[in-house]
Parts: sequence; structure tokens; C-alpha cells
Amino acid sequence: MRSGVIAKKVGMTRIYNDAGEHVPVTVLQMESCQVVAQRTQEKNGYTAVQLGVGLAKVKNTSKAMRGHFATASVEPKTKIAEFRVSVDNMIDVGAEITAEHFVIGQKVDVTGTSSGKGFQGVMKRHNMGGGRASHGNSVSHRSHGSTGQRQDPGKVFKGKKMAGHMGSTRVTTQNVEVVSTDADRGLILIRGAVPGSKGAWILVRDAAKVALPENAPKPAAIRKAGDGVKNEASANEGAE
Repeated sequence: MRSGVIAKKVGMTRIYNDAGEHVPVTVLQMESCQVVAQRTQEKNGYTAVQLGVGLAKVKNTSKAMRGHFATASVEPKTKIAEFRVSVDNMIDVGAEITAEHFVIGQKVDVTGTSSGKGFQGVMKRHNMGGGRASHGNSVSHRSHGSTGQRQDPGKVFKGKKMAGHMGSTRVTTQNVEVVSTDADRGLILIRGAVPGSKGAWILVRDAAKVALPENAPKPAAIRKAGDGVKNEASANEGAE
């Protein structure tokens, strides 16, 4: 079991495949996704890695969290999340995970907070049919109708689908496809829609119900120190 990553939802666009067909994709961006801490079986009773992403201002970071980041020798992060991993897929503290952690065509599970819709009726919230348009129906066209029975049980059961607050809940979409990745810009392109609004933090994991591709990097796709320097050096040599 490998670690997942934290990414920011940039928005949606489309790309074209080899057949000339356009594919709608959601663009996710990873901003300095680093390992902040480890959770071990001996100390914590389970194995996991704690990841941090984004750069937070020091003045907006609590003293306790500043000490937590200083222990890991990483800059303060905006978002932190834990991912369960197996012992052989543990990642060192301070390592930065790149977008190449996922391979093209791989199935992943994405988790985010759905967009808030406010107070909505049952037709929009639960896809109910509503009442009749005529034949004596008055001001009850979009109502949910009866909610209970008679004297027995004499109450409305808990969980009854009724009007209420819609959205702003944790949603996981399973088995979505990774269309493309860009390690230099930290971009992951996911086929279709992803729960959450623009700018929201999204958790991306390997699909739980689909086997992991054999060419997926283990324990993770880690950015090595000096990768950017090497790229600049090769570019300068080519220019000369």
C-alpha cells in the first residue's frame, strides 16, 4: 500500500487524444508535497506518513506547528494529511513527492469536500419527482409529501429524506483515470470531474478496487536533490 498525495484543484479543461477526441479533465496541482512525519507500529500502533503541501506564512502558523515543521526540517505547510502505508513503502521525512507518483492510465480514488449548495428542497437534494402539476394540487408541486405513518409508529424515522443543507460534505470518487502528469509543473490531469470547488485541497490515492500498475514507482516518485540544477545545466550546454 503506497502513500497518496495532496493536490490543489485548479479547475477543468480538455485535452485531445490521438484519435482527435476531446477528453474533459480536472487539473490538480501539487505544491511542494513533502513528508512531514512518520507513524510507526512501535510508537503509534500503525504505519503511515504525514504529508504537507503548500507554503504557509510563519506568522500564520502556531508555535506548536512551527516546532513540528522544524523537527522535519521543512517549511510551514498549508495543508496536512496522513496516508496509511505498508512498512516497505515508508518514505523518509523531508522527501518531496512528484506528480510522476501516478502513471498514465492508472485508476485512483480522489477525496474532497463537495461544493456547498445551501438549503435545498427534496427534488434537487434527493432527486425526488415532486407532486402533480394539476388536478387539485396547490402550492405542493415540489414538496416531498407524506413523511410518516399513523399512530403506529407515530413518529418520523431518523434519516428520512427531506429538505435541508446540501453539499459541503466529504466525498470520495473511486476509479477515476489519470490521463496525464507533468512533474516539472506538478500537474495531475484526472478524467472527468472531481469533488470540490476551485482552490480546494484534494486527496489522491491508489484505487482500492483496482490493482496497482506494475510500472508505478515504489515507495513513491521522489524528487532528488539537485534535479533542477541538472536540468538547467543540460539546457545551458545545449544553448552553447
